Amino acid sequence: MPGLYYEELTLGQTFDHVVRRTVTEMDNVLFSALTHNPAPLHIDEEYCREHSEFGQRIVNSAFTLGLMVGVTVEDTTLGTTVGNLGWNEVRFPRPVFHGDTLHVRTTVAARRESASRPDAGIVTFRHEAFNQRDELVGTCERVALMQKRPTE
Repeated sequence: MPGLYYEELTLGQTFDHVVRRTVTEMDNVLFSALTHNPAPLHIDEEYCREHSEFGQRIVNSAFTLGLMVGVTVEDTTLGTTVGNLGWNEVRFPRPVFHGDTLHVRTTVAARRESASRPDAGIVTFRHEAFNQRDELVGTCERVALMQKRPTE
């Protein structure tokens, strides 16, 4: 498994994830449709030309959050997480547009032993997503219950 166990995640550890992803119109429209989000900011180009300060559709922020976290999984939690406990301080300082290519950095912001699970620890990851111009477009803290390394 490429994911890391609780013991392998150290405070301040940083990951610059290699995977980058160009966001497409299909990503945005399909995600908005699947999640029943009819906001014209995501699906109506003509509306945005006339009524939006951006002059074009912006990518659904829930998609941006999902992509930002998803890019990090292989390097951090694939196969070693029990589950996510929550997301804190989710922010989108700039919009994402169709055609933007995102890359993500993760920092281990906190870690502690689980009080109720001796086989697990709780890790807080700080994720930051940047566009192709290295402008910050999203941040969040993800709290995950992480497996400890199995004992032999």
